[in-house]
Amino acid sequence: MSDFAAHIDRELTRFHDELEAFLRIPSISTDPEHANDVRACADWVAEHLLAAGMGEAEVIETGGHPIVVGERIHSEEAPTVLVYGHYDVQPSEPDELWTSPPFEPEVRDGRLYARGSIDDKGQVHMHIKALEARLASGADVPVNLKLVIEGEEEVGSRHLAAFLHEHAERLACDAILVSDTGMFSPELPCITTGLRGIVYTEINVHGPWSDLHSGTYGGAVVNPANALAAILAGLRDEHGRATVPGYYDAVRPISPRERADLERLPMDEETLRAGVGAPALGGEAGFSALERLWYRPTLDVNGLLSGFTGEGSKTVLPSQAMAKVSMRLVPDQDPAQVVEAFEARVRELAPEGVTVEIKRSHGGAPWVADTEHPIFDAASAALESGFGAPPAYIREGGSIPIVQEFEKTFGAPALLIGFALPGCNMHAPDEWIDLGVYRKGIAALADLYGRLGEPLA
Repeated sequence: MSDFAAHIDRELTRFHDELEAFLRIPSISTDPEHANDVRACADWVAEHLLAAGMGEAEVIETGGHPIVVGERIHSEEAPTVLVYGHYDVQPSEPDELWTSPPFEPEVRDGRLYARGSIDDKGQVHMHIKALEARLASGADVPVNLKLVIEGEEEVGSRHLAAFLHEHAERLACDAILVSDTGMFSPELPCITTGLRGIVYTEINVHGPWSDLHSGTYGGAVVNPANALAAILAGLRDEHGRATVPGYYDAVRPISPRERADLERLPMDEETLRAGVGAPALGGEAGFSALERLWYRPTLDVNGLLSGFTGEGSKTVLPSQAMAKVSMRLVPDQDPAQVVEAFEARVRELAPEGVTVEIKRSHGGAPWVADTEHPIFDAASAALESGFGAPPAYIREGGSIPIVQEFEKTFGAPALLIGFALPGCNMHAPDEWIDLGVYRKGIAALADLYGRLGEPLA
């Protein structure tokens, strides 16, 4: 056992106590009533970064919630690693669905339950403790270490991009390390090598100037709800594929290595189906569930609104109808090209008798890592040292736009190593972190801090 692993085991009870104190702070960034709690949480992070051995830690104001920046400089010649995470959390509602109060951490069956336990306070705390363990045991940290821990991830990182550009010289780095992703199982550590991008739109279909009596006008006036239903139905074919022209032209095929990685994973589609309570799984024909989740684009309705939806009946033709539609994109799809083609397809599908307005909301490009970079070998070795098994390369079906922002700003590769397990209830009641994974993850990160110097030199 390494000296830093022995330190982790000696101090593990204290680590748990500190993490619970971190989780008791209701740092809900979406709620103005918790602004003081968010600030108190930033101060907590800065204090514990210093205690762990960072040379300096500063709480820096933004136009919203503050960002914590920590720095530990090894030498001017050493490469620099920038660690990103966030200390803000989602709202806890509905609180009545929690088994224990969301901001009163409770351990049950080897899991620590609390809001933010895995997203992302627990993972941030693992980095803090990894640094402490390495330094306290006398092990070297051969890189310059910088941490950026923000307080607005759960509200879209509204001020992060401007902050990175404003402090680009101070935060310049050779690699970015992010722990806000997951693992496939407690025994199988993972490196996330791809994220889907997103295009989010709103379709508004307008008909008559007001709702109309369905008996008096039904059959003579085009119903916007019917028109919208026809548009949405026409956006996908019977095989689950989007009918947007050119939608799949740039989609990168699944490589032999990626297929081999998929075969390593203990994936059971029936468990996935049962876990979400669906009668059956679905999606694009010809692909497995993981292939559809990680390597294929989607087109989905996220919300619908039209007509009378109250109790009882009201016989009207609605004057308008609205749908929220998102598209998850994969390499090498271009969000700008996709949204243009999507809008043209919607207008092509719209019947006469209605007008269509399409609003563009947020978007982000897909991301894929260069797994040939030597930092991936270092990360694989570190994860194997901590978990006793080599990691799997996986992708994530969701989007983390800040990854591209970091890479674009600093011209450095991003390494995504996360510790969330399936079913950990991110953003939901009874969020939890596995304490066995927490301990192994700290050891793996402490080992990684010692390995990153050479591949980045």
